[in-house]
Formats: sequence, C-alpha cells, structure tokens
Amino acid sequence: MPQVNENPPPPNPWKGKGDPPDLDKLAKQFCKRVKKLLPGGSPPAFFTLLLVFVIGAALWSAIYTVPSDSVAVVQRFGKYIDNVPPGLHFRFPFGIETTQVVPVKRQLKQEFGFTTPNATDPMQSPRGNDAKRETQMVTGDLNAALVEWVVQYRISDPVKFLFEVREPSETLRYVSEAVMREVVGDRTVDEVITIGRQEIESEALLKMQATSSKYAMGISIDQVQLKNINPPEPVQESFNEVNQAQQEKEKLINEARRDYNKVIPLAEGEKDQRIREADGYRLKRINEAKGDTARFNALFAEYEKAPEVTRRRIYLETMQKVMPNVTTKFILDTESQGILPLLNLETKEVTDHE
Repeated sequence: MPQVNENPPPPNPWKGKGDPPDLDKLAKQFCKRVKKLLPGGSPPAFFTLLLVFVIGAALWSAIYTVPSDSVAVVQRFGKYIDNVPPGLHFRFPFGIETTQVVPVKRQLKQEFGFTTPNATDPMQSPRGNDAKRETQMVTGDLNAALVEWVVQYRISDPVKFLFEVREPSETLRYVSEAVMREVVGDRTVDEVITIGRQEIESEALLKMQATSSKYAMGISIDQVQLKNINPPEPVQESFNEVNQAQQEKEKLINEARRDYNKVIPLAEGEKDQRIREADGYRLKRINEAKGDTARFNALFAEYEKAPEVTRRRIYLETMQKVMPNVTTKFILDTESQGILPLLNLETKEVTDHE
C-alpha cells in the first residue's frame, strides 16, 4: 500500500513569476551605489560622515534654552525628573529626556464673549460659536443678559499644571463659565448691569480660585474683570430707555441732595452762631449784673460808715465822668440873680472857662 506524505511542501510563491531574487546580488549592488555617493568611495569615510551626523544630531537635541519668564519640566522616558530654571541647559539626546517650557512668571488671560486679534495662546479666546454661547446667561429674576469677562491667571505649580489635570487651560474655561453663571444667577439684571459689578468680580474670583485649588490645577487666579454687559438684542433698545430713565432719576436725586447739603448745613451754622451769640450775651449780662451788685454792696457798706465822705466822693466821681463830655462850661457867681450878667454887651467878653 503506497504511503501518503502527511506534510506536503508549501506552495512556491514564485511559481509562474520567474526565479526568486538573489539577496547577495542585491546587497552588492547596494554597496556599489553607496560607494559612488561617498567622498573617495571608501567605507571608512562613510562611517566618519555617519559619526559626525550622529554627534551633531545628539548635540542639537541635547542643548536647549529656557526663557527668563519660564521653567522647563524635565521628563526621562516619560517620568517627571525636575524643574529647570531659565538659561542654557543640557539633556539626554534622542528623546531620552524631554522638556516642556511652562511660563510661570507670565500673566495669562482668557477672554469670554469676545476675541483679541493676533492672540498667541489658542485658549485665550473662545472658539467658533462658543463666544456667543458663553455670554448668554439668566439672572436671578429670570431675565437674560449678555455678559463678557476676562480671567487673568498665572501658573503657580507647573507639575500640577502638566500632569494633574488633562487640558488645564480648557478646564479653566469651563470652571470660569460655570462660576460666572452661578454668580450672575444669584442677582437681578439691574445689579448685574449697574451696581453689582464689583461684587460679582470679587465673588467669582474667590470661587474660581477655590475650584482651581480643589482640582489641583496648579493655577492662581489674579483677577476677574467684567467687560460689556448688555441685554439681549431684541430688548436692548427698550432696556436702554429704562436705563436712561434710571440715570435721569439718579441725577435728579443727586442734585436734590446737593441742594440739601448746601442749604441745611448753612442753616445749621447760622443757628449755632445765633445760639452762641445769645449764650455770650446772656453770660455778659449776668456777669455785669453780678459786678454791679457787688459794686453797689461795697459802696453801700462804705456809705454806712461815712455818709458825707461817701456822698462827696460819689459826686466827684460822677462829675469826672460827666464833665469831659461837656463842650461848653459856664462858671457863675453864687450871688448872681439871672443870666444877664453873662452877656457883656460893651466888651463882648464871656466869663466862661473850658
């Protein structure tokens, strides 16, 4: 009985296509072509050129510079090694060590609702239709408002910024938007547009920083600044009229307060002046009365001791006060019986002495 081969040979892939290629012949042809390209056509020159190329590539990939406002995070085979300060540094070449430059001293910002032309940071401005969507918010009194704001921040911890959170800049945009919607949703539309801007900025800053610290994003929020806050376009004209009326109301109130502050303090000052004058006059009259009383009592005591002397002294003191005020004085003889002896018609002399 004939034996059957259980393991037949594999089919020939070159069957019908000619003989298989000669590998030795191909290698020799390749070496000939390389020798033609080499300077001098010798293998040592080829290896020398290859060595120079390898050394140049190693130096090119090993030397790097860190800017003055940044640090470099060094990774070796993907594992974090160290932070490198600004300056010229070396690393293991050919991808053994990789570095990522992080601007830790530069103030970065993210804009919401508008775009700054020629921005270098791709996460600084909203992308596509996000600008319009980010600004549309609902206030606490169920009104709509278009809010634009800016978040200024710094990278405080480059290791956390790179490795703790995936896409930290984009995450910060989501955090900022969520916090701003929460803060705006707790206030009325009038507060958001007019008097509550500073409170919104302060509260949003605190909540954004708290959320960033909770997520270990390695980011420090410096400032939250509100820009344009407007009502939706369909009602913007009517809202402007209401806002203008409120401003006119505030203007009239301020003018009334100005007039009030101008008149009332003046009246209060005049009142205080009159009161002080009356108090002064009252004290003056009281003191004068007390002085007159004391003088009269002293005079009366002296009069009781010597009436004639006191009477004569009073008479003399009275005359000393009266006589200086008299412009013309006549001294008469006690024996004269009338006024005629004063008129000397012949000599026109008058017996008067001043």
